[in-house]
Order: sequence, then structure tokens, then C-alpha cells
Amino acid sequence: MATTVLRVRLIGGDRMDITYDKPEVSDENELVEHVISTLAQDSGVLHTTHGDRLVVLYGRGVAAIEVAPRGAVL
Repeated sequence: MATTVLRVRLIGGDRMDITYDKPEVSDENELVEHVISTLAQDSGVLHTTHGDRLVVLYGRGVAAIEVAPRGAVL
């Protein structure tokens, strides 16, 4: 299972660090490509976490995504 931490900048200017994982994917690069292709769709939705909370991220509200080699700071 691949897991990555993403820093997401929303359209309104707010930023948040979220964790995304997908059991079927073993490579982090493939996981990041999945995130990008999902959020690029008009109806793109990701189920992510922020700490212990479930966060549903809609592609239409995302302005940018940052992926660092060691991940964002939670």
C-alpha cells in the first residue's frame, strides 16, 4: 500500500496537509499520478485524512498540490 502526504492549496487561498493512501497501489509515484488524474476530472473526489479526521477533497476546489520528497509537515 502506497501512502503520501500532500500539501493542498485551495481556491480560497487556505492550505492544508492531508494524507492519502490507496491499498491497490504500491508505488508512491503511481499514487501521485492517480491523485493528479482524479482531481483533474470535473467530478474528481478523493477520500483523505487530516490527523484522525476524514477529509473529502473535491477537485474543483483545489488550486495546487505540492508533493515533497519527504512529504508535507503535519
